[in-house]
Amino acid sequence: MFDIRAIRENPDLFIRAWNRRKEGLGSSSVAKILELDKAWREATTAKQDAESARNANSKLIGQAKAKKDEAEAARLMQVVAEAKTTIEQAGEAEEAARKALDDLLMGLPNLPLDEVPDGSDEHDNREIHKWGEPKGINDPKDHADLGEALKGQGGFPLMDFEAAARMSGARFVALRGKLTRLERALANFMLDLQTTEHGYEEMSVPVLVRDQALFGTGQLPKFAEDLFRTTGDHWLTPTAEVSLTNLVREQILDVAQLPFRFTAHTPCFRSEAGSAGRDTKGMIRQHQFNKVELVSIVANEEEGLAELERMTGCAEEVLKRLELPFRRMLLCTGDMGAGARKTYDLEVWLPSQNTYREISSCSYCGDFQARRMDARFRAEPKAKPDYVHTLNGSGLAVGRTLVAVLENYQNADGTITVPKALVPYMGGLEVIG
Repeated sequence: MFDIRAIRENPDLFIRAWNRRKEGLGSSSVAKILELDKAWREATTAKQDAESARNANSKLIGQAKAKKDEAEAARLMQVVAEAKTTIEQAGEAEEAARKALDDLLMGLPNLPLDEVPDGSDEHDNREIHKWGEPKGINDPKDHADLGEALKGQGGFPLMDFEAAARMSGARFVALRGKLTRLERALANFMLDLQTTEHGYEEMSVPVLVRDQALFGTGQLPKFAEDLFRTTGDHWLTPTAEVSLTNLVREQILDVAQLPFRFTAHTPCFRSEAGSAGRDTKGMIRQHQFNKVELVSIVANEEEGLAELERMTGCAEEVLKRLELPFRRMLLCTGDMGAGARKTYDLEVWLPSQNTYREISSCSYCGDFQARRMDARFRAEPKAKPDYVHTLNGSGLAVGRTLVAVLENYQNADGTITVPKALVPYMGGLEVIG
């Protein structure tokens, strides 16, 4: 949601910002917002005026009857009846205009910061820096081929797409044996790093949430097709960001409590609507995957931007310790998520594709989510509450990190060297073969 007063007082700022997202979005949206806002305020004023008239004339009816002036009493009763009709009609108009206004505001994206580059898609993103040198691997194999070639009990593949497809269809995988342990090792390594060295508090949170949680973080109403819904009144979370951020919904915090830094390892569920033909093979884009999420709650924009650099650095440290080459990208307005004001993507090197692919996205959202969740704080005990500012990031997507490890640590004989940072989590195992 947005501050309607701010839009009313400075419409050009919102027009320019939304037009940077999509040509014409700001111009058409602000015009409609101001139209609905005017209708809502006029209906509210009409209702309030009618209520005042009803109350004032209701008192006069009694006085007229006390004076036995039946004609005046009848006239006043007619005025009150007309006022009641106006109250009902104006109330309906007020409610309709407010709902239309809220629905419009709920569907609009956040305002990009000035430092975010303009652009229409990923080709307009800006590289900030690179880390590590890609290994020279002759004829590198794809992670899916590597995983299927590794065998477990009964000769079944350690990365089994066929078994998963028989029970769940496309875009699922069943991991076995040492690959399952490697996936668990990655998650535990990430959690230990973020909690013991970076100050994040580990949480165990629901992966089933109600509508208001997804409205709060911005997935609803616009991105419902990307989600899985149960037959009841719950949705499967597409990321732990939803649950972690909603921990502070409808709360007024003390500034001394901030910042909050949360992390959680959860399964994530995405329908991947509209992504047919993209990464249909392997583990890059699946309906169910595991991720270690990072969420921060801070007081203002200055702290938020500093926290974005810190959070992105925390995610980068995972890749550094795994010795996986990566680059940091500043996303342009056209490639940035709807809830973000500024986003960094981390892209890891995948030898089989001879390119970098996204493995983490870290975003500063300002007070966009806080307004939708009614999450606030007090700077002083008796001060008026202000909205908190929120951030979220992947620290990291576990499945994609597994993909990167398999491809970057593959050996000519098909075995996989275990990264040094993971050997303790693998019981001392140094090679998967």
